Amino acid sequence: MHKTLLTVITLFVSTLSFYGQTYITNVTIADVEQHKFITHQTVEITDNSISNIKKSKGFKIPENATIIDGTGKYLFPGLVDAHIHFFQNGGLYTRPDAIDLRRFKNYDDEISLAKLDMENKLKRYLTNGITTVIDVGANYHFLQQRNEFTSKADAPTIFITGPLLTTFEPEVYEGLKENEPFTLTKTIEDGIQGVRAQLKYKPDFIKIWYIAGADGLSIEESARKNLPIIKAAIDEAHKNNLKVAVHATQRITAQLAVENGADFLVHSVDDEALKEDFISLMKSKNTILCPTLIVHSGYVNTFGQNLKLTNYELQTADPYQLGTLLDLKHLSDTTFVNNYKAYGNSERALNGLKKADSISMVNLKLLTDAGVTIATGTDAGNIGTLHASSYLSELKAMKKSGMTNWQIMQASTINGAKILAKENELGSISIGKKANLILLDANPIENIEHVTKINTVINKGQVFNPNTLLIDSPSDLAQRQLNAYNLRNIDAFLEPYADDVEIYAYPDKLLYTGKEIMRSQYASMFENTPNLHCELKERIVQGQIVIDKERVQFGERILEAVAIYHIENHKIKKVYFIQ
Repeated sequence: MHKTLLTVITLFVSTLSFYGQTYITNVTIADVEQHKFITHQTVEITDNSISNIKKSKGFKIPENATIIDGTGKYLFPGLVDAHIHFFQNGGLYTRPDAIDLRRFKNYDDEISLAKLDMENKLKRYLTNGITTVIDVGANYHFLQQRNEFTSKADAPTIFITGPLLTTFEPEVYEGLKENEPFTLTKTIEDGIQGVRAQLKYKPDFIKIWYIAGADGLSIEESARKNLPIIKAAIDEAHKNNLKVAVHATQRITAQLAVENGADFLVHSVDDEALKEDFISLMKSKNTILCPTLIVHSGYVNTFGQNLKLTNYELQTADPYQLGTLLDLKHLSDTTFVNNYKAYGNSERALNGLKKADSISMVNLKLLTDAGVTIATGTDAGNIGTLHASSYLSELKAMKKSGMTNWQIMQASTINGAKILAKENELGSISIGKKANLILLDANPIENIEHVTKINTVINKGQVFNPNTLLIDSPSDLAQRQLNAYNLRNIDAFLEPYADDVEIYAYPDKLLYTGKEIMRSQYASMFENTPNLHCELKERIVQGQIVIDKERVQFGERILEAVAIYHIENHKIKKVYFIQ
């Protein structure tokens, strides 16, 4: 009897072990550390980990397992965005210290939106193959909110710090309590207490905002004056086994931070080309760099109203935050707006951007060639750098700097895991590591844009179709076509519409049918109409119907109109215009 019972228990346990198994068969595996491919492999996933990797030939797969055919596909580790901010949404109203629009939109509403939208942000990251995010500047609220997503399979792995420790705090953020993204540290004791205050929230690391020159001193004088506070905070963090990330964009602040123990520089040095002594210092200290090449241009191009967004960004970004970036076209205070537009198009701003970008790229190539560890990060959440959708632009900028595609993919996977010493858990494909993977239909080593050709996402061992993680709502579709309209992008404009879309003059006069006629109508208007812009005044959503009240500018002419969008099968099937 005991023997029979033991046999039954053994069979039950065996069945349980197979129940949670997934097999990716006949796939080409990317070895991101050795920069090579391993072909004809089968990867076994049990629960949330990689349990076996073998040649596909002769590999026996249990009948009840989940099988993913990897033939002709490429298996990479899930991507890491090593620099994001949950408290910032990426739109025009998210940084009142950079452009103060609080009279147009209450900043409390922006804070509330960031909290409510965290789940969608995480799904958007996962949809884009990003299975790990590192928030390098949050607040006490998000330190607690991240705990809601720790065990959720449809959320990336989150590493997060609390408020930034800084000797300079913009006034607009003062007094926000649990929503305050900064802790002002004016003394050594402040620096120490700033670290200790975060400990009960269990941050994954500590972040320092090393701002020099805000006190009226020269950059170097200011940096050295504040160094004792910076060092005290770094030392206190290390005493508590926490790594330290430092925002330091000048060579002197970066050098002093590294000399005094910074583990992770979250931006490029953009004020001077690096010399051998600094490069050797970075390498000897094993300091990791996240270059964040595109964030500066997001601000300048938004203020100058010169945004040039790709079809990929228009289709994958949060459509509402993207839409706000165009609001400067219609905000009522024209003097205020024109001052920002003048700045964004000024010789000073454009030359400053060009110089900073050039120096950052030169420095990235120097550090990469020297063997310094580079990790990909976007600084997403800042104005013009949208969550998840900005990742590809960052990869393309890294490519432009001279990095190879293998180096970029290494920076985007295993190097991101190294920031917090998680390389034994994440970042490459090997037995025992977490099953955070992306299966690609095309090879990003041939073309870095192929990183967007995602067939399947495996996160925490669970399999997801990226096309179903975050389904467009009717309002999303209406907003996406509006964004593309305002950017005069005909392909992105037509994408949300059904091929046999019907366009009516209200109530029932059919004007035309089909995308191709629609293309000819709108392409000509986009090309030939000066000063074309549509302002959304009001939106009502009722089931699968979206009603937009619009104010449209055609050159010198203003038109008030209502557009009624009928959605069928996740596409805009009918449009009724009321004028």
